[in-house]
Amino acid sequence: MGSILVVNAGSTSMKLRLVADDGAVADVESLAAAGSVQVEGVGHRVVHGGSAFREPVLIDESVRRRILELEPLAPLHNRPALAGLAAAERALPDVPHVAVFDSSFHATMPEEAAAYALPAAWREKWGLRRYGFHGISVAWCAERVPALIGRPAAGLRLIVCHLGGGCSVTAVRDGRSLDTTMGFTPLEGVPMETRSGSVDPGALIYLLRERGLTVDDLDEALNEESGLKGLSGRSGDVRQLESLAAAGDEPARLALAVYVHRIAAAIGAMTTALGGLDALAFTAGVGEHSADVRAAVCDRLAFLGIEIDAAANARAEADTDIAALDSRVRVLVVAAREELVIAREVRRLLGRGG
Repeated sequence: MGSILVVNAGSTSMKLRLVADDGAVADVESLAAAGSVQVEGVGHRVVHGGSAFREPVLIDESVRRRILELEPLAPLHNRPALAGLAAAERALPDVPHVAVFDSSFHATMPEEAAAYALPAAWREKWGLRRYGFHGISVAWCAERVPALIGRPAAGLRLIVCHLGGGCSVTAVRDGRSLDTTMGFTPLEGVPMETRSGSVDPGALIYLLRERGLTVDDLDEALNEESGLKGLSGRSGDVRQLESLAAAGDEPARLALAVYVHRIAAAIGAMTTALGGLDALAFTAGVGEHSADVRAAVCDRLAFLGIEIDAAANARAEADTDIAALDSRVRVLVVAAREELVIAREVRRLLGRGG
């Protein structure tokens, strides 16, 4: 049997991985290298599917055109996904290519979570609603956490903190998304590496009307120069900021403090959406590797019954429960395995099951 090549073009990285039938994963250095092995299908992570795509689809010209139309809503994501798609189709023209959308997982959000309080004409004509993203990553956590804590997904109230170059916090119950911090675009929500997260729209109107910024100026600043990078004035990399803050750098300290504050506040909001909390999962680059961020976030949430084991947190590796024995909420570090979800969806669409 052949493998599935997964092309994961994120906002800060491009990953190529071969996923075998048995779930074994191998990194691939280039598309040319992938072309030298037996590949039965290619799965492409596409961040924004809008209202058109709620399930994975075989890619044809009409799908490609629709993904291109959605590029303005996720310029850091759909653009590299399209570039990766074009390159993969040139390298592997004789196998099916499948788009798997990050926004699809959040199609289960109830209307009160998805709707913006905007004029009906805007919502109905232009599709202004909250779509949510990081759905492939959240879907893996929603599957993995019940296995790690020995509880069924049914009835489990789970919050997933995907903290990487982009960041989101999602409420999951019964394995389904109920609410999430990202919205119409991947700009909404908590601060990220270079993206602002939520900002008062009145402040943006002020910058356009009174300070002479163009729409392109605003777009560039919010996506590339804000977030942790904007707060610190030098870097959006959490590892660098932690080192700088430890050395007494005040902007770096402030950046991390804002980051932790907003993440903890988002977890509180998602707990409200769930009506309580049974498990909290940290995943992606920062979520998996920053013990300090995890500890700082959990310290602010002690009132929810969250208590972590400091030693377990400090040495945590992938797929580890770091909660204290008497914590009312289990706290997990979960390795991001988007490639497994994507490969499974490709095989399902091609009729191979899995």
